[in-house]
Amino acid sequence: MLDVGRHPNVNLMAFSEVEKVEGEAGAFKVTVRRKTRYVEEDKCTGCGACAEKCPTVVPDAFNEGLGQRKAIYSYFAQGIPSTHTIDPDHCRQLNGKKCGICAKTCQAEAINFDKEDRVEELEVAAIIVAAGYDVFDPGLIPEYRYNEIANVVTAIEFERLLSASGPTDGHLDRPSDRAVEAEIEALEKKAKKSLKALGKLEEKFNEPSDQFYKKYQAGEFKDDDDRKKWADKYDAHLAVVEPLDALKKKAEGFSTAKKLAFIQCVGSRDFRFYPFCSGYCCMHSIKEAIIAHEHEPETTSAIFGMDIRAVGKGFEEYKVRGGNHSRIRYVRGRVAEIAEGPDNNPVVTYEDTREREVKNEAFDMVILATACAPTKGIRQLAGVVGVELDDYGFLKTSPLSPVDSTAAGVFVCGCAESPMDVPESVAQASSAAARAAEMAFQSDMEKEKAVA
Repeated sequence: MLDVGRHPNVNLMAFSEVEKVEGEAGAFKVTVRRKTRYVEEDKCTGCGACAEKCPTVVPDAFNEGLGQRKAIYSYFAQGIPSTHTIDPDHCRQLNGKKCGICAKTCQAEAINFDKEDRVEELEVAAIIVAAGYDVFDPGLIPEYRYNEIANVVTAIEFERLLSASGPTDGHLDRPSDRAVEAEIEALEKKAKKSLKALGKLEEKFNEPSDQFYKKYQAGEFKDDDDRKKWADKYDAHLAVVEPLDALKKKAEGFSTAKKLAFIQCVGSRDFRFYPFCSGYCCMHSIKEAIIAHEHEPETTSAIFGMDIRAVGKGFEEYKVRGGNHSRIRYVRGRVAEIAEGPDNNPVVTYEDTREREVKNEAFDMVILATACAPTKGIRQLAGVVGVELDDYGFLKTSPLSPVDSTAAGVFVCGCAESPMDVPESVAQASSAAARAAEMAFQSDMEKEKAVA
C-alpha cells in the first residue's frame, strides 16, 4: 500500500465516490466526488494528538462496534493517506455546539471546519470495479441468537478481537466480560462522584457517613432537613457501591475464552439466503483457531460444518496441521440452535452425523462463519458504471473471461465478482489490471492513428 501511495503514476483518491460515468471503452469521463475530511490532507501528519484530546467517543465501525473511537479519527492504522477525518454526524463543532478542541490542539493547523466536498472529472480508458463485499447479517437466522447472546460473534468480529491493534489488544476477552468491566468502570465513576459529595457533608458535620447513617436509621435527626439530604445522598451512594462490589467479585473469575466453537456456512449453502459456497470461510475459521491457540496454548476449538472445503494448494495440509498441533476438532454436522447457559456460555445443539446423535455442548465463545454477501452499494454503483448484476447481486461476468463485465472497458476483480479468498483476489486483480492496460494501450494507439 505504501508503494501505491508513493508511485508517481498512481493518483490515490481515498474517501471519494464515483457519481457519474459517461463515454465508452477507451474514452470514459468519470465524475468523482472528493468528500471532505475537514482535515487538510497535505498538512496532517497523522500524529493523533487531535484524537487524544477530542471529548466525543463513538463506536468504532472498523472494530465492528467492539471498541470505541473519537469524532476525529484515523479509520485504521497505517492507512494511506496517513491522515485523520472528522465524523460530521458526531462532531460537536459541526453540529452547532462549542468545541473546536482538535483545531486548538493541531500544531500543523490542518483542521478546517469550512472545507467542503469537491467534484473532479477524470478521463480514463478503462475502469476496474473492486468494491469488495459485506458480511452476511447472522441476525436473520434466529436459531443462532446472534443479537441476544453476547458471546456469539461473527468471524470478522473475532478477527478484530484476535488482532494486536484491536479493541482487546489481541486478548480473547469475552464480550459479556467486557460489558461487565465497562459497567464496573461506569459505576466507579459514579461512586467517586458521590464520595466527593459525601466528603463535603462529612467535613461540614465532622462525622463519617456510615456512622451518621446508623443514627439516622435509628430515628435521630428526623426533623433536620440537611441531614435528610445527607441520608438521601448516602442511600444513592449505596445503590451504586453494592452492585459495584458484586460486579467486581464476579469479574475476579473472568479469564480469556479458551473453548471455542466455529459454525460454518452461516447464510451460505442455505437456500433461504445464499445457495452458493462462500469459498474462504473454512480456511478462515481454521486460521483463526490456529492463531487463537498461538495466543493461548490451552485453547481448544471445534469447527462444525457439513464438510471442510480446503481447495487451495497446501490447504488440506494446513487443515490437518491445525488438527494435529492446534487442538482443533472437526465436527461433521449442522448446528440446530444456540442457547445461553450458566456464566453466559453459549450452548450448541447439533447433530453429529458420524455418530448419528443429537448432542449439546457448552463453549466460552461461538464464532459464526458468515457468508460473503454483495456489498450494499454495489447495485447503485452498477447503475452508475452501466454494468449488470447476476442473480445473487455480484457483478456479472463471462465464464470464459471472468474479469470482463457486461460493459466494454469495465473490468471486475475480487469479491465484487464472486466470493473468493485473498490469493485468488490478488491473481484476479492482476488479470483485471492487464486487461485495463490492454484497453488503455489500444486507446492510445487509436488516438495516434487519428492524429496521423
